[in-house]
Amino acid sequence: MLESQDKNEEVEVEPRHSKRVRTEKSFGPDFLTFMLEGEPQTFKEAVNSTEGLMWKEAIKSEIDSILQNHTWELVDLPPGCKPLSSKWIFKRKMKVDGSIDKYKARLVIKGYRQTKGLDYFDTYSPVTRINSVRMVLAIAALRNLEIHQMDVKTAFLNGDLDEEIYMEQPEGFSALGQEKKVCKRVKSLYGLKQAPKQWHEKFDNVMLSHGFKINECDKCVYVKDTKHGYVIVCLYVDDMLIVGSDDKMITSTKNMLNSRFDMKDMGLADVILGIKIKRTSDELILSESVSQVEYSRVIGSLMYLMSCTRPDIAYAVSKLSRYTSNPGAKHWQGIIRVLKYLRFTRDYGLHYTRYPAVLEGYSDANWISNVKDSKSHSGYVFTLGGAAVSWKSSKQTVIARSTMESEFIALDKCGEEAEWLRHFLEDIPRWSKPVPLICIHCDSQSAIGRAQSNMYNGKYRHIRRRHNTIRQLLSIGVISVDYVKSKDNIADPLTKGLNRELVEKS
Repeated sequence: MLESQDKNEEVEVEPRHSKRVRTEKSFGPDFLTFMLEGEPQTFKEAVNSTEGLMWKEAIKSEIDSILQNHTWELVDLPPGCKPLSSKWIFKRKMKVDGSIDKYKARLVIKGYRQTKGLDYFDTYSPVTRINSVRMVLAIAALRNLEIHQMDVKTAFLNGDLDEEIYMEQPEGFSALGQEKKVCKRVKSLYGLKQAPKQWHEKFDNVMLSHGFKINECDKCVYVKDTKHGYVIVCLYVDDMLIVGSDDKMITSTKNMLNSRFDMKDMGLADVILGIKIKRTSDELILSESVSQVEYSRVIGSLMYLMSCTRPDIAYAVSKLSRYTSNPGAKHWQGIIRVLKYLRFTRDYGLHYTRYPAVLEGYSDANWISNVKDSKSHSGYVFTLGGAAVSWKSSKQTVIARSTMESEFIALDKCGEEAEWLRHFLEDIPRWSKPVPLICIHCDSQSAIGRAQSNMYNGKYRHIRRRHNTIRQLLSIGVISVDYVKSKDNIADPLTKGLNRELVEKS
């Protein structure tokens, strides 16, 4: 650029450069997730997609795991036998922030073609209760214990089969010179009717052989208590939480599991069963997100959210879930209202601290909450370490003739859960034994009086069984019943719709 200083002289001046900093556009993980193609439904669709290389690696990893585990052997098909076919299932596992963690390919056998009594017999397999997971996490917060997580790779491949089952060679697998042979199952595989049962039996045997004991109240919770420390393991199919008194106990447990199964060490737990775990210096926070889909799927998502970390929406979800067969405009409005509430309270969760280390319960009922069938609504909640570990909001199955009866029915259900929680704590290492009685707070003095009374009145013969149950729990020292004002009863929002101030206070 030329600039004139006087009439006869011109000098060259450097052009000015903008001070604005240009940055490249970046897209968050949510945007990238929405830009992804749908998950492939077939083998050909997966290998021919734009992500074909990643899916091929996932397929190879699955086949390598199967062969390494000696899941099958190639044999000639015996006369009169019909082999089962298989299918590939493809999934993307996501991180907490919505970005892709890994590509997962799983080979499943079409077990729906199995014949009962020939290909399989029993299929039952337990999974840990979500209440058990919360109890263990609350105990970890109370005692300031580390929480680790592990994942069993191809868990169902570890179960030993008792039946002879044959399968066609799957797509993507080739054995030169043996193309016409079939796969004789030596170990279990995903899709088999008996696969969950065989896996759980194998895991039970391994844990028992290494000094663990099974919790009598939850067959998927394992504890080991030695003079050097203790460790608790919660198993949910192939995901497990490991809580230990020190690093040595946790490391020892991990080494044992790695020696018996093909494991993936996830380190400190941050997500389990879709529940986010956030640890601070003085508390442990559980929270969860929810997705929006059609009515029945929204209800399913909300019910899972409610059962894991959000007891504050229990009553609303309980009411809305009754109309899944034929929802109307009003029910959709209710769904939208709940989703709006969740949007503005997305940071809400369960905050477990080191105090109080006392398990206590709250019981409440709303007499004739539904005028159409005259049924009442029950609710209870139990707290440990400053947050809820167990709760329920449900419509009563019988018609109560008075407020006292509805409260007494709710108290009976609360006592039933209290007995289970107390037995659960009896198998927790280093917990005070015998486990102290659990105080249940109720806002009905008439129901408390009926529970503590030995007098039998013919007018109440229809609730005699419940009365005897509560009396027995009181007499053997499982529970005690105490009065609490309705405004201080934190089970109140589980039985009726309240304004926001009262819900937040509870």
